[in-house]
Amino acid sequence: MTRAGAGPGGGGERNDEGGPLTGRAALVTGGSRGIGLAVGEALAADGAAVCVTARDPRGLADAVRRLGPRAIGCPGDVADPAHPEAAVARALAEFGRLDILVNNAATNAPLGPLMAVDPLAWRTAFTVNVEAPLRLAQAAWRGWMRDHGGAVVNICTEGTHGVGPDVGAYGTTKTALLRLTRQLAAELAPSVRVNAVSPGLVRTEMARFVWEPGEQEIAATLPLARIGEPEDVARAVRWLVSDEASWITGTDLVVDGGRRVRAARRTG
Repeated sequence: MTRAGAGPGGGGERNDEGGPLTGRAALVTGGSRGIGLAVGEALAADGAAVCVTARDPRGLADAVRRLGPRAIGCPGDVADPAHPEAAVARALAEFGRLDILVNNAATNAPLGPLMAVDPLAWRTAFTVNVEAPLRLAQAAWRGWMRDHGGAVVNICTEGTHGVGPDVGAYGTTKTALLRLTRQLAAELAPSVRVNAVSPGLVRTEMARFVWEPGEQEIAATLPLARIGEPEDVARAVRWLVSDEASWITGTDLVVDGGRRVRAARRTG
């Protein structure tokens, strides 16, 4: 059996019939819409069996139907300490393995200046954005990856590389998640690779309050002249869990339309 970090597989055994992820199984949190759904679709298109989680059972059922016959759902809230174990157990019971974990579920609350943040809301943000990914990684490690290898991708944010108004709590939790990513990459090597993808502004429901009022104006400031789509992020995740990234761990792949280099863009 190929081990994810030590050999070419990057995610367990490889089956060359079908897509490059055929024979592998994935768990994607927050998979009923937006980036999570796009990630599930990308992995399923490459042949993976996919378990998606979400709080809304109806939305989750719609996502499972959209992902196809090798998809299953596990409704629940990642803030519930029991949910990570339940989601991993559901995937293992159905698929008999778990090669890929994508920690996508997140909250951007509480919004506003940090001096006005309710400490209890701050604690909830850390529970969802940092503690839950750790619990999921632990459950996946114990259930499959410790003995068979695998790949983990945590969805962070381009905002970890800077600051912005009203998203201090969100940015702080995602910075902590990036630090967790690197720590896990060191601790779980060589059998498990752990990486992050940090999107810029993407057309999701959670970010609607940012992009909808001024999408054209925002896009005009970016070197690639558009805001992101969930599929842009999904393609990055799909690559990181594939064999093509088998010598990559502990990295943060920024997918932001060039936002960090926009200051050097010619304006005239």
